[in-house]
Amino acid sequence: MIEEAIKQYRARIEQALDKRLPAADLHPSDLHRAMRYAVLGGGKRIRPVLVYSAGAAVGAGLEPLDGPACAVEFVHAYSLIHDDLPAMDDDDLRHGQPTCHKAFGEALAILAGDALQALAFQVLSQDPAMASDPAVRLRMVGLLAQAAGSRGMVGGQAIDLAAVGQELTLAELENMHIHKTGALIRASVLLGALSQPGVEPATLERLDRYAKCIGLAFQIHDDILDVIGDAATLGKTTGADRALNKPTYPELLGLDGAREHARSLHREALASLEPLGSEAEPLRWIAGYIVERAY
Repeated sequence: MIEEAIKQYRARIEQALDKRLPAADLHPSDLHRAMRYAVLGGGKRIRPVLVYSAGAAVGAGLEPLDGPACAVEFVHAYSLIHDDLPAMDDDDLRHGQPTCHKAFGEALAILAGDALQALAFQVLSQDPAMASDPAVRLRMVGLLAQAAGSRGMVGGQAIDLAAVGQELTLAELENMHIHKTGALIRASVLLGALSQPGVEPATLERLDRYAKCIGLAFQIHDDILDVIGDAATLGKTTGADRALNKPTYPELLGLDGAREHARSLHREALASLEPLGSEAEPLRWIAGYIVERAY
């Protein structure tokens, strides 16, 4: 039953993304085709599914969640375009197909990423089905902006670049990923919860703790898959972190230690959800999926 709900969320976000992206034949068509290629070319959709699941946990309807779900996925897609560029991770493969800059050239890929970031905030500010309270909508805009910026995802990417070839402590590695990966995951959960008017501050705090734990667990498992996975299953180049001499959890803790750390974070995430009852089952499923997935 839970897996069916997740499947429905994934189907819903595909339609919502397609609806909010510019049409491929709309001028400038090359840019819009690149944007659509990067967003609609596949992916796990974990962040928008978290928006829907967190919203459902506090009683929000689906329509008010479409805008926030699209906004976080647009930011995520833009970050992947830029991450894959030669100046960053220099990857050729994403979701089993050529990366955006391989398909459209570096300049257009950069512009597609820029445009997707702007589109995310356009959706948050204008989507008619979202929360009608202007103060709540403004809070959502600020939350996503912080999660995406220098104190969040982009800041984490900068720390990541500076860490190449360095030996980090566990606390330093976690600080990097709290920003790089975790900030947008936490924003996804909070945007979903804020879509329900009057959600209690204590509930937001519990959900934020859950999101922080699964954000770190997600990165740990990504690091593990980079070591033990294969490109055909993952849909992206494996061994990239090792080739770039980046610090990773398996390198610091060993594979078994990294797995146990992810399981510990999973247990902590579930404990944070205990007061929310059965409505939080999709969030529990996602936490399990994050530490067990094969891609």
